[in-house]
Order: sequence, then C-alpha cells, then structure tokens
Amino acid sequence: MKIRSKLAWTYIILLIIGIITISAYSILTIRSFLLDEGVEQFEKDALSLALAAGSFKDNALFDDKIQRQAQLSRYEMAVYDKSGIRFLTFPDYAFEDVAPYLEEDLLSQLEREDGDPLIRTDENPEKLIAYVDLGQSDNAAQYLRISQDKSQYYAAVASIRHIIYAGMFFSIGAVIIVSILFARYMAAPIQRLNEAALDIAKGNLDRKIDLNRNDEFGTLADSLNHMAGTLRADNEKLKRLNEKQSQFFADITHEVRNPLHTISGALEMLQLENLQPEKKKQYMVTAQKQIKRVARLFEDIKTLQRYDFDESFINRVNFDLKEVVDEVMTVYQPLAQEKGLALKAKNLKSYTVNADPDKIEQVMDNLISNAIKYTQEGKVEVGFEQKDELIEVSVKDTGPGIGKEHLERLFDRFYRTDKARSRDKGGTGLGLSVVKGILNAHQSDIKVESEEDSGSRFYFRLPLHENS
Repeated sequence: MKIRSKLAWTYIILLIIGIITISAYSILTIRSFLLDEGVEQFEKDALSLALAAGSFKDNALFDDKIQRQAQLSRYEMAVYDKSGIRFLTFPDYAFEDVAPYLEEDLLSQLEREDGDPLIRTDENPEKLIAYVDLGQSDNAAQYLRISQDKSQYYAAVASIRHIIYAGMFFSIGAVIIVSILFARYMAAPIQRLNEAALDIAKGNLDRKIDLNRNDEFGTLADSLNHMAGTLRADNEKLKRLNEKQSQFFADITHEVRNPLHTISGALEMLQLENLQPEKKKQYMVTAQKQIKRVARLFEDIKTLQRYDFDESFINRVNFDLKEVVDEVMTVYQPLAQEKGLALKAKNLKSYTVNADPDKIEQVMDNLISNAIKYTQEGKVEVGFEQKDELIEVSVKDTGPGIGKEHLERLFDRFYRTDKARSRDKGGTGLGLSVVKGILNAHQSDIKVESEEDSGSRFYFRLPLHENS
C-alpha cells in the first residue's frame, strides 16, 4: 500500500472514530440534560397537583375535578385515602400493574418527606413516578401518585438525534474527501523527493528540487539539493583529476621517451669502431646528461607523490633562512658568472623560521636555477622582506618574462610555456609543481609577477619564529 493510501485511511479512521464518539456523547449528554430538566419540572408539577387535589371539596364533583386535572396536566394519577387504599385512578388502563394499596415502608417514607414529592425509581424504569402526602386535605384523598413515561422527555432527542446523525454523515463524507486531499498533499513532496533521489542515484546530478515549503520536507529538499551539488562538484573535481592524471601519465611517457631515445642513439654511436675520441667523449657526456635528467625527473615525481599522500612530508624545525639561501646562491654563483649574469642578494638578513630546511632549500634551488636558466643577460636578485609576522622570499630575474595566458597553468605538472626550448635546457617540467607542493605543505603558496619582456618575480612567505 502506498504511503498516500496509508495516510488517507489513517486520517479517515481516526476522524470517523472521533466524529462518532462526539456524536454519541452529544446525544447521551442531551438525553441526560432533558431528563434532569424533566425530573425537576415533574417534581414541581407533582407538588402543584397535590396542593390542588387537597383543596377540592369532598362532594359528588371530586372525581370529575381529579379527572379533569389529570387530563389538563397529561399525567397519570391515582388517589389513596388515609389508609393507603386506592380509590380513584385516571386513566384506568394505566394502573393495571399499580398496587391497590400503599405499603407500610412507603407510607413511612412519605411521612418523612413532610409534604415533598417522593420520586420512586424502583417501580418502573420506563416511567417517572412520584408520591405526595396531601397533609390536611378537604376531602377523602390523603396520598397522590403521579407518573409519566420517560419517552415524552426524550421526544426532543429524536429530532436532535436526526440532526446529529445527518451532521455526522456529512462530516464523515467531508472527512473522507479532505483526508484524501490532505494525504495527497502530504504524499506529494515525498513522491517528488523519492523521484529526485532516484534521479540523483542514477547520476542526474543537475536535478533540482523546488518544493517552496518551510517544513521538514523543504529542509530535506534543500539537503538533497546540497548533496546533489556536492556530488556534482566532486564529480567535476574527479573528472578534472582524471584528466590531469591521464595527461600526467602521457607527459611522463613523453618525457622519458625523449632522453631514452637520445641515450639509445648515443650508445649506438659509441659502438662504431672508427669513432673519434672527441666524438666518443661527446656521446658519453650526452648519455650521462640524459641519465641525470631521467633521474631528476623521477626524483621530482617522488617528491610530488609524497606531497599528495604523505602527511609527514615535511619536518618542521627552527632554522636560519639566510644560511639556507646563502648555500644555494653559493652553488649557483659559478653558473651565473659563466653566463655573464649577476646573482645578487637584497636585504638577506638572518631570520629564524619554522619550516623544513631541506624542502625550503629545494624550493630555492628550483627558483634560482630556473631564473638563471631562462635569463640571458642582466641579473638574478634574491631578497627578503619582512611583512608583519611573515618573511617574504623573492627571486627576481631580467629574463624574457611570462605571458599572461601561461600564468594560470604555470605550476601545473609538465606544463611548459615553450616546450621545445624547455627540453633543450634539460628541464623536467615538474620544478615549479614541486615548489608549489612543498610550499602548500607549509600552508604557504608560490606567487608570480611577470610580463613578457619585463622579467619575472617569484615569491613566497613563511612565518617568522617568535624569537626572531
């Protein structure tokens, strides 16, 4: 059974039970109220009839007066003398089952009532019965019995009951219609949420649920929309990662194939019998250079892999940043001089930072080597600048600069602004990716400022140690 049917039947059954209960209670309450009102009026009428009967003169008209009084009041009446013997009834057929005399215990109760009506409920449950002691009457009558069927008091209930029943059936019909509509209203968002969830499960992450409700259904719809959005973003991210991974492996294959071809060609040339010593030496140098290039490639890949998966990629210690930078500059000073470049320092003061000195050295090695590699004339300047609690390290060159179209992807793995010239210079295409990975592991980032024909400036920031 669908939830809409379950909701409809539940509402219908509960409301029908409620309507029937209320209707029955209303009828019983009205019956009780009418009976209480009737008993109260019956007592008053019994007392009035007793006073009137006691005032009649004892003559030939006495019976006619009692009979006329009974007709006018529409009560059944019986008159008893002082001995408790019945001597007059009206109408006659109504008192076939009435005792012809009053018992002693009844007479005793009447004496105790001192003229007030005595209501008897044990003689006949279908009637109201009252006995009254007339006291000092002007005739032979001493006791008066008055009775009336209870059904007369319930006559109004019959009409009211029909009205209540009509209202009850009308209410039940309305309840059925309203319950079905309400069940549809309640089930509609559930069905829509179910359809949306099935669509999302099938991969339709563009499905959006718009219920325009402020209740729990609306909250659930917002949650499903948020989940679909998150899944959509994750799928896009996975798609991009898959594309990058595919490109990464393709680039690795390409990067390894070129030096291997060069090594293979050099080895073939070295096998020639009449190869001159100078050529032999040249091919040996070429092969060694390409072998170093492959080794450097896999070392960079290893570094990036550790950054991706190893939480202990960096080991932070406090060290003097100037010492690390000075050491790297010392290594590359001869290469800069060989190219006719000035490798200068700017504001290289001692600053204590909390970082991994080996990884920061690798960052500086990549940045300074790249600057020297791509700068043909001018200078390469390495500088420090303190900015509040951070120290900014920059490497600035007077090289050809980088076009704006390349800046966004400059730190992607294997991305080169000029692939042919980069390979000629022995680059792996991973240097700047390694730099970015190391700095990201330090909760920092590498930034670049560059324009074509205006040189480049690479910089990053590290937090100063408190005692610096």
